[in-house]
Amino acid sequence: MNHQHLIDRAYGLIPNDVLRRATASRLIYAIQPSSLSFSQHLPSEDDPHKRIPAHISGVNALTIDKFEGRYLLSGGADSSVAIWDLEAQTTVTEAGETHLPLSAVTKTTEEHRLGITQLCFYPFDSLAFLTSSYDHTVKLYSSETLAPSASFDLDAVVYNIALSPIASHLIVACATQAPNVRLVDLRSGASTHSLAGHTGAILSTAWSPVREHILASGATDGSVRFWDIRRSVGELGVLDLEDSVGRLGKATSSISRNSTHGQAHRGPVNGIVWTEDGRHLVTCGHDQRIRVWNTETGANTLANFGPMVRNTGLAPRIPVLPPVQNFQPRADVIFYPNEHEILTYELFDGKLIRRLRRPEQQKRTPAVPAKGERNIKDRITSLAWRAHDVEMYSTHADGSIAAWKPRTEEDANLDEEEEQERQEKEDGKKRKRGVLDEIYQGLTKKPITFGNMGL
Repeated sequence: MNHQHLIDRAYGLIPNDVLRRATASRLIYAIQPSSLSFSQHLPSEDDPHKRIPAHISGVNALTIDKFEGRYLLSGGADSSVAIWDLEAQTTVTEAGETHLPLSAVTKTTEEHRLGITQLCFYPFDSLAFLTSSYDHTVKLYSSETLAPSASFDLDAVVYNIALSPIASHLIVACATQAPNVRLVDLRSGASTHSLAGHTGAILSTAWSPVREHILASGATDGSVRFWDIRRSVGELGVLDLEDSVGRLGKATSSISRNSTHGQAHRGPVNGIVWTEDGRHLVTCGHDQRIRVWNTETGANTLANFGPMVRNTGLAPRIPVLPPVQNFQPRADVIFYPNEHEILTYELFDGKLIRRLRRPEQQKRTPAVPAKGERNIKDRITSLAWRAHDVEMYSTHADGSIAAWKPRTEEDANLDEEEEQERQEKEDGKKRKRGVLDEIYQGLTKKPITFGNMGL
């Protein structure tokens, strides 16, 4: 704890939000892997230490509801879906504390036939959610029954879906194998229209958090395009990695049309996320680059995240941006799922802060996979931030879900003190046993003599 901040706040030298930001950012910087696990069911009595994964065939996606920040939804590579209550009491097993699913559905003929690609809660409550799949469908589910209430067949693999976090409309933006962004209106139950402009498969879509009709999309052609879904010619502009000045919106100080041939990445773009204030867009591509863009001008901010970034495959690779209110201005942090580890960067200058790995990965340093190969067992498939808390969750190709929570120096010191006390107690017991052993051995080894008793 920064005691100077406490003193300054007590004397009214700094406002309360400065102390709150300092505390929150300190906790975010202290995030570590937690021992908490997620399992389909409890281990058997024959092998109580066995860890049962959350999804047997691997986990492809997860999301946490932003309304309560309580329910975690996970989707498996075998099309299974599970919902978990993060506030429910955990079950203590030989392997540690474990969350069991609140409800789960496995692969059936009525559900998806192939793996889940993305999950999305309703933005204003957690009573319903959407899934997309490699089987070409988008489905609407009830969170209470996990039963599908609607299904949309888009005739192409659906890589990503997105719902606006602020809009009154319920239009789902779908990134599909076709070169058009598909829009599905949940109110009418029909596909409304498509947004044409990309020349390759769409891999990622993301709605603006401040303008309800503005959408960004990324595709295998390397382009990132902006759309206004109200317009007949929906495209507003395209980002250009060579534009560091910001010609895109210079005239209107908002997004406007630019060259239709610009590339944001020299390779497919499979990750897009807006900053909370809508002023910047973060994109991730197969050129092993993370780029940060000014959405007012379209300028590439030239933030350099270094040579460690890895990005392959067509599945979404979407980083996590913790809430902006947790940081001082322009001190935002980004967590990037980098194959077998999570890289923590400063958002606006790309400085690497930390490399986070689970304990089983920390014991070894895996070789970097060759181009075109994947480290399947250790691969992180998605990340999610828990609203109203300082917690992050990740899913993995081995079927596990991992929790990441703050561990501060104070926590470490307390654990060290507890361990020291435990060790002192153990040493005390050993000393007592040693003294008793010496007394016993002294008595048993003492020679016994017999006198003649006067005989």
